[in-house]
Amino acid sequence: MSEAYQVIARRWRPKQFTELVGQDHIVRTLSNAIDQDRIAHAYLFVGPRGTGKTTTARLFAKSLNWEDGPSIETAESTEICDAIMRGECLDVIEIDGASNNGVDQVRDIRNECAYAPAQCRFKIYIIDEVHMLSPQAWNALLKTLEEPPAHVKFIFATTNADKVLRTVLSRCQRFEFRAITTETIAEKLTTICETEGIDASPDALDIIAHIAEGGMRDAQSTLDQLITFCGKTIGKDDVLEAYGIVDPDTITTLADTLLASDYKGLLDTVAKVADDGRDLYRLLCDLRDHFRERMVEAVRTAGDDSGTDAINRILTVLHEGEGGVQGGLSQLVNLEATLLKALEHGKARAIDSLIKDITALSKDLPPAEAPKKKLITPSPEPAPEPATTPAYEAKPEPKAPLSVEEPPAPQPPPEEQAVAEAASEPQDYEPEANLGEEVPIPPPEMEPTPPEPVTKRATQEEIQQRVDALP
Repeated sequence: MSEAYQVIARRWRPKQFTELVGQDHIVRTLSNAIDQDRIAHAYLFVGPRGTGKTTTARLFAKSLNWEDGPSIETAESTEICDAIMRGECLDVIEIDGASNNGVDQVRDIRNECAYAPAQCRFKIYIIDEVHMLSPQAWNALLKTLEEPPAHVKFIFATTNADKVLRTVLSRCQRFEFRAITTETIAEKLTTICETEGIDASPDALDIIAHIAEGGMRDAQSTLDQLITFCGKTIGKDDVLEAYGIVDPDTITTLADTLLASDYKGLLDTVAKVADDGRDLYRLLCDLRDHFRERMVEAVRTAGDDSGTDAINRILTVLHEGEGGVQGGLSQLVNLEATLLKALEHGKARAIDSLIKDITALSKDLPPAEAPKKKLITPSPEPAPEPATTPAYEAKPEPKAPLSVEEPPAPQPPPEEQAVAEAASEPQDYEPEANLGEEVPIPPPEMEPTPPEPVTKRATQEEIQQRVDALP
């Protein structure tokens, strides 16, 4: 019986850190940690699928445990290295966090940590999809994770670090794995094809790298499938046919019809794509990426975003319509509605851009020398003169109340006048009212005035005494 076939993704799995592509910052940090003897007890590898998290964990475990280690460069093939890369080493335990997420499994790990490694330098636990562990399982592992034995190392890998407890994040060194660029993936695929004897066109490899969306494993799996589909020769049309991808030239034509507001051309192109059985959701995503590239190129050329208003509005509509096209009842109907809406928004212009254009045009116009207008202010109207009316019709103004003058009293002789002046001086006693004195009554049309206080008339003897006392 012939040996079982091994897919490209496994055969081309990196066996040295130098073969790991797209993660140079990770390789540099781990190399320095080994060279400086600053190896932590817990690591957390975070990143998208197929970017090398589990592979890096195996390479790091091999660098720590191989016979002449720790060293970032290991031998090509030794017993321990081969066992670690195959996942068969007793001291490098790989655990699937999705299926071993209970408290009992974590308690077993905690109990096994007390035992020394069987054949290696360190006992290393590699837990994949660690965000699937339950909070109870994490709580059971926290104390061991914070202060593990000296011979135990933990390496966690996850695609969703937001679900990992913060108490766990604070106990680990976190490494961010980046999505691999399309150019890097295409170069790696070219190397694989040359080694495997596959004749693949550069356009086909570029499309495969674009489909992978930053994952090297996805690109290698796609290439393996296309080799099975096409044989030793892979062309651009083969990739488009196998995965239902729209031709990039068709994407460009569709973008031009959107910007030109060509309703008929837009609907005809979409109908042709649907009749060919292409993936409409992939069409929308490719159209979005195409407009994004146009916008970036326009900004780089002009130095500002003045000419990207229509593209920005189209991108906004395409982004909003992704959910409806992917999960709607009819992809074709939702796609046509989304593209027509994007066309309408592309024709519109924002108020801000219109004001900016008008302002720019007004600066180029010559200044208008219009005659200055005089400001005419209304003069105040003269007050009307009072009309002369007969005396009997004029209303008399209110006057002060009249005072009744009494006839002058006869002047007394000088001696009696001196006595009267003495009587007008303030007295040291309270005089009694003279009830017999007559008080003048005001006329009826006048308001009555309060009567003045009446003082007691001094007797003749008192007056004489005061007169005699005068100097």
